Amino acid sequence: MNLKQTIDKLYNTNSLDEGEILFLLDNIDDSSLEYIRQKALETRIKYYEDKVFLRGLIEFTNYCKNDCMYCGIRASNKNAQRYRLNKDEILKACSVGYNLGFRTFVLQGGEDPYFDDEKVIDIISSIKEKFPSCAITLSIGEKSFESYKKYFDAGADRYLLRHETASKGLYKTLHPNMSFENRIECLYNLKKIGYQVGAGFMIGLPKQTNEDFVNDLMFLKKLEPHMVGIGPFIPHKDTPLHGEKGGDLKTTLTLLSIIRLLLPKVLLPSTTALGTIHPKGREMGLLHGANVVMPNLSPVEVREKYSLYDGKICTGEEAAECRSCLENRIRSTGFVTDMSRGDHIEWEK
Repeated sequence: MNLKQTIDKLYNTNSLDEGEILFLLDNIDDSSLEYIRQKALETRIKYYEDKVFLRGLIEFTNYCKNDCMYCGIRASNKNAQRYRLNKDEILKACSVGYNLGFRTFVLQGGEDPYFDDEKVIDIISSIKEKFPSCAITLSIGEKSFESYKKYFDAGADRYLLRHETASKGLYKTLHPNMSFENRIECLYNLKKIGYQVGAGFMIGLPKQTNEDFVNDLMFLKKLEPHMVGIGPFIPHKDTPLHGEKGGDLKTTLTLLSIIRLLLPKVLLPSTTALGTIHPKGREMGLLHGANVVMPNLSPVEVREKYSLYDGKICTGEEAAECRSCLENRIRSTGFVTDMSRGDHIEWEK
């Protein structure tokens, strides 16, 4: 098969074998990228029309016990200015978001032992009590099956846990003292419990190859998550990977379109990292099959401190500015913002 035939097969069957995906990644050119973009856009419109779902992101702690080689809030970064939001500050951020129309709150943080199960459950229950119509997404890393179940029973609806890479060897070089097997088991545990589950990976990591991307895509097809978050690797000055080259726009856009065709009903964010490597990155992501954006609701005074990578955009904007800016960007692509919970199209809790 040539490139067009390979893309047509992916579009028609939502499936390719490993060799076909590798052929596509190894050979994609500008005209093929435009062709797969059109197919991805068509597929995303088929299931989600012209809607782009907005989620309100609250980065509530930048303490982390892990030491991931690429991350600016890694445990051994002594230059990180650490902070934690308390429950009242989190609820205040939710109130600001609710008044702006948000009906999904994404609580994201490092793996911070201070926030034990009791505190997390209290935060979830308080948000649900105050905003019963809203969805809560957690993104707080690896926990036990029992902890995940408690959070779910308290009212958490979704859980984001990027698998980072489905290549065990690469995973081990990037995650000291962490278990690849445990990471994968966590994702399956989340599905078993009943969450809407998000996985995902980074693009452009040192020594990452197209074969690694094939592993990622085959893993996603097997897992069938409800959400997939991908974005370019951007080096952080205070990490061991500070001198490495970052991920590129073309590869990120290609993989967004492939994921849209592999998992046609998936919720697929156009990330802040994409907007960081290119001024129109998020708009391009939407035009390559993405259908979610996550404006920041964190208090402005902590935004720069949640520094996963260098150059992160929108750290100085108030929540209302973030929403307004993104709405204008979304409109410019021909889409409309949807402020509902924005569940996966086949979701029934």
